[in-house]
Amino acid sequence: MQQTKEHTKEQGNALHEIIAQRYAEVKEIRDLGVDPYPARCEKKQSCLEAKNAPEGTEVVTAGRIMQLRSMGKAAFAHLRDFTGRVQLYVAKDNLGDEAYQFFKKHIAVGDFISVTGHLFVTKTGENTIKATKVTLISKAIRPMPEKYHGLQDVEVRFRKRHLDLIANEDVKEIFIKRAKIISSIRKTLDNKGYLEVETPILNPSSGGAIARPFETYHNALKMPLYLRIALELHHKRLIMGGMDKIYEIGHMFRNEGIDTTHNPEFTMMEMYQAYGDVNTMADLFDEILGNAAKAIGVEKIHFRGYEVDLRPPYKRVHIPQAWQEKFGRDIHEVLDGRKFNRAKLEEVAREQGVKFGPDDSDSSIFDELFEGKLLAEYHNPVIAMDYPTAVSPFAKTKPGDPEIVERFEVFVNGQELGNAYTELNDPADQLQRLKDQAAEKAAAKGEEANNADILDADYIEAMESGMPPTGGMGIGIDRIIMMLTGQDSIREIILFPTLKKLDEEK
Repeated sequence: MQQTKEHTKEQGNALHEIIAQRYAEVKEIRDLGVDPYPARCEKKQSCLEAKNAPEGTEVVTAGRIMQLRSMGKAAFAHLRDFTGRVQLYVAKDNLGDEAYQFFKKHIAVGDFISVTGHLFVTKTGENTIKATKVTLISKAIRPMPEKYHGLQDVEVRFRKRHLDLIANEDVKEIFIKRAKIISSIRKTLDNKGYLEVETPILNPSSGGAIARPFETYHNALKMPLYLRIALELHHKRLIMGGMDKIYEIGHMFRNEGIDTTHNPEFTMMEMYQAYGDVNTMADLFDEILGNAAKAIGVEKIHFRGYEVDLRPPYKRVHIPQAWQEKFGRDIHEVLDGRKFNRAKLEEVAREQGVKFGPDDSDSSIFDELFEGKLLAEYHNPVIAMDYPTAVSPFAKTKPGDPEIVERFEVFVNGQELGNAYTELNDPADQLQRLKDQAAEKAAAKGEEANNADILDADYIEAMESGMPPTGGMGIGIDRIIMMLTGQDSIREIILFPTLKKLDEEK
């Protein structure tokens, strides 16, 4: 441990020395009459366009120097911008003595330069720019990560994403894919006649889901406001108002724990279709995920240790039927109206070797049976339909079976990607369920029921104006991107994930 601390101190001292030398060099460059940070530069082609130009073409490009090999009167370098890399050949004979001496003395790995030259092919067959002009456009003060100490520590990578993107080129590809996936989702919905909408992030109540919100205070209005935890209540108002097909992709905020699949700020999509239902949403999910996979050029990926086939349509599993086949019991045995029959649920759990205690909720035991046992054999995308009302209080019940609701969730290797309902449109039923939710939330906190932070009276009033039969779906954008890019941690697919302050870390 002592050696590690001493080594870290030595690294710190070396870094400070390099930084001091670089600042001194900036002064020296300015003394030569050269601006090391000009306001603009000349760039006619990207690095990739310059690299792919016909031999002999004059090119003008710019980027960051990633590698540099000096050989006396000539040097080879790799220049990189967002599109890729191109090799440079910088020689005294082509650049001129004064310009070459400046290049050799003052330009280093990490610096941004603009280059003018002609494309040629080296003896090794690499397309290369023969530089006739090199201009320094930004002098890097700090050394690049791979030159100094590398960048493999995940905490450093997420805290200093700019260094992560410089050092690890594959990281950039993840975020290019993220953008393509989101663009594909928008295109799918736009082409089907959905209208993209925007709803408030700051709200006077935190309805639409069961989650702990972030709270703030509006000084002028003298009232508390909450960062949104869901989009549902605003979207259904729009359905009631006659906007038949809508969707929104935006950030949600939940003041809860952080782990490999949860970040306090995350990207969610919700969509609603009037005159649709849960089956409409299942068909739509097939299109959304299938098209997103095509957008990044994949049909199969490796995720959580298994190969996943992303070609739709995806298997639909009806929970009551699957429960009977897996456990040899009718699922209605463990149900009692809108609640579970605890004794029967425990009986099935014991038969299946699921461990539980008296403090475990009914829903947690059900989840262990359903997700841990029943879904364990499914690795490809599976749409699990027809949930117990006991774990789905906000979906329409199936006609003739009040203990089962019209709901599905999508799973891939145990990771949930989306959730959909045939939506409630009975205002009296909705009011009672919101009251039940408030009471459940209060009981969990050991306090009196307070409807104020859940019950939205304006929403109930809007529903009393009439709401058509509607299908609704929520999709975790971050979860889909994790799966499609084969990442096990949500931090890998969020550019700036939420982290503890350094002085709070051990």
